[in-house]
Amino acid sequence: MSTLHSRAAHAPAEPAQQDDVSVFAPDPGTGRQFRTALGRFATGVTVITTTGPDGPMGITANSFASLSLDPPLVLWSPARASRRFAAFTECAHMAIHVLGSDQTALAEHFARRAATAEIAGVEAGIGGMPLLPGVLTCLECALHAVHPGGDHAIVVGRVLRVRTRPGAPLVFHEGGFQGLADLPRAD
Repeated sequence: MSTLHSRAAHAPAEPAQQDDVSVFAPDPGTGRQFRTALGRFATGVTVITTTGPDGPMGITANSFASLSLDPPLVLWSPARASRRFAAFTECAHMAIHVLGSDQTALAEHFARRAATAEIAGVEAGIGGMPLLPGVLTCLECALHAVHPGGDHAIVVGRVLRVRTRPGAPLVFHEGGFQGLADLPRAD
């Protein structure tokens, strides 16, 4: 038996073809398909708050990620098409709130409206930014950098103070909010 033949005999099997598999190159005509493909990745749900020209405001975002431990940096990506874009890319401070599984209403509120005035228990944080009550984690940040990112921007915040509590997270998956326990599990 030759070495080549021996390697081929132990090579991983090709994945089985499935009838419902879609293969495409992302372009303007496949925007919805691309968004659906990205939606297969479950993410946590955050609400970002700041004080803008019209006062305290927030926005729901699932594009949050940790970036660096030293210095302590995090990032998120607001859409350029958002009416709240300038407020978040030009602010001095922002707070990133990681939502718990029981906070779908809070996520939906800030997905539709910017106002924090309708939320009970909001406190002022560093730089006057609104801090939402009862969240799993609150990261008070100074704006560190803003980078271009296609139809979004990449906003980097330097974490100045952290507040956290235990609990199950709210998750965004396939276009909807779910508690982590609600996600289907692979057997």
